Amino acid sequence: MVGLWTRDLIVTTLAVFLMRFGEGILGGARMNFFVDTLGITGAQVLWLEGIREVPGLLLIFIAALIMRLPLSWRAAGAALILGLGYMSFALVQSYTGLLAAAIAASFGLHIYQPIGPALGLALASGKTRGRVLGLLASVGSLAGIAGIGALAITSNLMRDISLRWYYVIGGVIISLSALVFWRLSASLGATAQAQPRMVVKRRYWRFYLLKFFEGSRKEILGSFCLLVLVQFFGWEIWRTSTLLLVASVLSMVASPYLGAAVDRFGAKASLAVSYAVLAMAAVGYAVIPDAMILAGIYVVIRLAHILNLGLSVYAHEKAPAEELNPTLAAGVSFDHVSSVSMPFIFGAMMATTGRYAEVYWLAAVLIGISVVFVLRMQTAEEPQPMPELAPAE
Repeated sequence: MVGLWTRDLIVTTLAVFLMRFGEGILGGARMNFFVDTLGITGAQVLWLEGIREVPGLLLIFIAALIMRLPLSWRAAGAALILGLGYMSFALVQSYTGLLAAAIAASFGLHIYQPIGPALGLALASGKTRGRVLGLLASVGSLAGIAGIGALAITSNLMRDISLRWYYVIGGVIISLSALVFWRLSASLGATAQAQPRMVVKRRYWRFYLLKFFEGSRKEILGSFCLLVLVQFFGWEIWRTSTLLLVASVLSMVASPYLGAAVDRFGAKASLAVSYAVLAMAAVGYAVIPDAMILAGIYVVIRLAHILNLGLSVYAHEKAPAEELNPTLAAGVSFDHVSSVSMPFIFGAMMATTGRYAEVYWLAAVLIGISVVFVLRMQTAEEPQPMPELAPAE
């Protein structure tokens, strides 16, 4: 592991830590801010998630515009947009204002989504892709622990503080990560051949399809789980923040090992295990009425999601180096074809039935379908050799 620590990896881990620390503060306060401060309903939260995902649909075109910029510049710009967008939440007074702030932050979030794994893959050798991605995931979890821990302590000691202040503080910290990303080598991720601005090819259809299914379930197995605990079981912010803290601690410990497992057993096995566990977790949320058990299932969901880094490894195995970044960006857009539409469908189901069980039954079915496609995945190709960097002009 010592040989992994290059200057650029150290800089990247610091930037990721700052970004995830800010997001940890915001993530812990998010559902209570929506429900307690703004007074919006569960269906409105789901509709918000759908609208917030719209920039992801446009990512393939946004990425095409900035693809020729250095990877470090793209990471810094995404972090700055994300931080400023989250700071704008502090000014929100209405549902319409919330939508506008969410879309602003969403542009930064979605621009960064393909950049994160691209950075990890650029920093790794052929045999350490899973370990580097797992390491960065572990650093992110550690940062989330610190952010959520700060939130838990502050919210307990200063219970009258407005939740809006957490968005100001978290947004500032995320914006600082942009300055750190800017310190990365401009040549990081550069390839001998020019990278095409946009790639959508038939040979990557399975990657696109799995990203589509990933988008259909991610909100339901993410923030909606916390919404269930807040709205249906009356959890206060100190409970949700403590749950996030526990999940982050376990994720921090497990991420390097799960990343190494991807390197050892391959993308197919890791994805099959991840999706099977997520399907069972969705069924658990559909049938179990106990809040503490659901909290435990949420922790399992967080751990199973770590193995999803196998999908980025799969893309790296299929795509030549110059096509990797645009392929990852296209995958995010395919992800958002479903992540935009599904929250509206789930929100309509919630508004009609007033329950959440049906939402999780549908999620379990969708995950089960993705398991079938993973099991039919062909044996991974030999990893592409890392090309020589283009000489600096």
